[in-house]
Amino acid sequence: MKRDDDVDSDVDARLAARLAELRAERGWSLGELADRSGISRSTLSRAERAEISPTASLLNRLCAVYERPMSRLLSEVEADPAQVTRAAEQPVWTDGASGFVRRSVSPPHPGLRGELVEGTLRPGADLSYDRPPVPGLEQHIWLLEGELEVTAQSAAHTLAAGDCLRFRVWGTTRFRCVGERAARYALVVITP
Repeated sequence: MKRDDDVDSDVDARLAARLAELRAERGWSLGELADRSGISRSTLSRAERAEISPTASLLNRLCAVYERPMSRLLSEVEADPAQVTRAAEQPVWTDGASGFVRRSVSPPHPGLRGELVEGTLRPGADLSYDRPPVPGLEQHIWLLEGELEVTAQSAAHTLAAGDCLRFRVWGTTRFRCVGERAARYALVVITP
């Protein structure tokens, strides 16, 4: 049986390989990708060699350059999704730097535009995305526990347990856990 650390390192290794493949498919050098993404060449190189585990913010920038939602990128490095995804089989990705944990409850599937993600932000966590991975991406956020402040289109919305916020992503977004306990939410993502 694999330990969680082993599973995480497997995902990180596959993610690194996929990032290198995406750059190679476009014929870009590390310098060209650095110019397009605003991420240093050394950081990109280390991410492609699995020397570092990319943060959510870094992945978001790369997803914007590669014009795909983060969930699609992550699904490309996970096993092919089945129609039923058992709780124990749902891939979990952690960004320790921001305090964000992402569980792919209903991974992307060929022929379907929507997916379901469970997100958890530890108290005080602050996660910002400088651009949408896909302009016009539709999101529905249903807060299950805690308090969450979501800023989209320059408007801040404070959510309490049970509240739902829905919007299309056109610019920067920010997710902040403003309560004393973790904010746990369901996120429905629908590709335009």
